[in-house]
Amino acid sequence: MNYTRMVIEKEAPEEYGYDRIRYNLSESSIADQKLSDIGLSLPDLTLFYGEHRGDKQLRALISAQDAGISPDDVLVTAGAAGALFIISTSLLSANDHLVVIRPNYATNIETPRAIGCAISFVDLAFEEGFAIDVERVKAALRPDTKLISVTCPHNPTGTMMSRAELDALVALAEARGCHLLVDETYRDLSYGRRLPTAASLSPKAISVSSLSKAFGIPGIRIGWLITGDTVLQEKFLAAKEQIGICGSVIDEGIARGMLERRDAFLATLLPEMAKRRDIVQAWIDREPLVDWIRPEGGVVGFPRLNVEPGFDLDRFYVNLLENHGTYVGPGHWFEMEKRFFRVGFGWPTEAELRSGLDAISAALQQ
Repeated sequence: MNYTRMVIEKEAPEEYGYDRIRYNLSESSIADQKLSDIGLSLPDLTLFYGEHRGDKQLRALISAQDAGISPDDVLVTAGAAGALFIISTSLLSANDHLVVIRPNYATNIETPRAIGCAISFVDLAFEEGFAIDVERVKAALRPDTKLISVTCPHNPTGTMMSRAELDALVALAEARGCHLLVDETYRDLSYGRRLPTAASLSPKAISVSSLSKAFGIPGIRIGWLITGDTVLQEKFLAAKEQIGICGSVIDEGIARGMLERRDAFLATLLPEMAKRRDIVQAWIDREPLVDWIRPEGGVVGFPRLNVEPGFDLDRFYVNLLENHGTYVGPGHWFEMEKRFFRVGFGWPTEAELRSGLDAISAALQQ
């Protein structure tokens, strides 16, 4: 493995320093929750080695969200990042090939790079609404392709596939004998329609999710992967056992409590996040130098700056942060042009969101 630090992590707000940021619009989750916010307290647990697959009740709560999934199809991991690492290192070698959608969450690209496998990118275009073109994915496949990697709802654009597109990708993986990885971390934050868990559709599909983004508890490091392929599930379990044996029983206890409250939590959260999305939309409607593809899920969007070719984008981002105290995720975090940036509308307060958007407008005029 040839590890290289990801730019998005080197420049993460927690690395830069939260105390140096006034309006943090770079986060990709809802606001961080306290135990008291969600009506939980730490149970009096025995601190033993937990079940290697993850707490049985927790896996049952995860699997109950979709028909066709059993607790045995679920492997609890150290966040979605842990799941993605296990999948890449289990399925890919330096002799294999991966097709990945770009832009994407960095781990979906950097871990395969560290492994040294061949990678073909299918780049999404603003002019096409950041929509996945299944025919382009198909054209990128090779005889040695082991994995197709997508995210839905998409990070960082917030766009979503249609059910027909998801079915087409599943059918493509089945026909070519490879696996389809769908990073579904924002699935619970879908505005309107919600796609089924991909793993419920085929043993060739692998779903990944977590409690970090939609539930605001990234500090407990709970994610999961789902696959109905029992042989593959055993291989993933072997990887988890060699990395850390099992998860934290404290983390899994909190996760269980959160998922027991899932429906009530989301019933309050989703209307609030839809309101935040509308705040960004209203700002874009009156800001001639910015446009975006309206997100259909998640709490991030990927606006584009409509600036002249000579506009100094590096200076803009420095000015925005140092003089206006506002932090966004610039395009280079996602191997995209710097005139794109990720804006997170779920983590800041409403007042901070409005002030941060106004700061972007002010910085564009300087």
